[in-house]
Amino acid sequence: MNKIIMTLGVASSLLTSPVEKDGTEVYSSTQLVYAMNNIEDMKEWIIQDVENNKIDSVYAEYYFETLDETKGFIQDFYNKQCK
Repeated sequence: MNKIIMTLGVASSLLTSPVEKDGTEVYSSTQLVYAMNNIEDMKEWIIQDVENNKIDSVYAEYYFETLDETKGFIQDFYNKQCK
């Protein structure tokens, strides 16, 4: 239940992002930090799911690789645009 509430909160904050006249969305640095924190939360959930035998560890590794890559993209953007 907490996962759903958290996901809905993040989604609603992203949906209310200001939009420039050319249609590009502008994200605040706070939203990017929240996105990176969400990725870390998701990694914890994956660990719990593996420990509870809900998913196979091979799939978990694929998920970790994708989440790490996504966090890297966000981190790079944050470092270039927000600092």
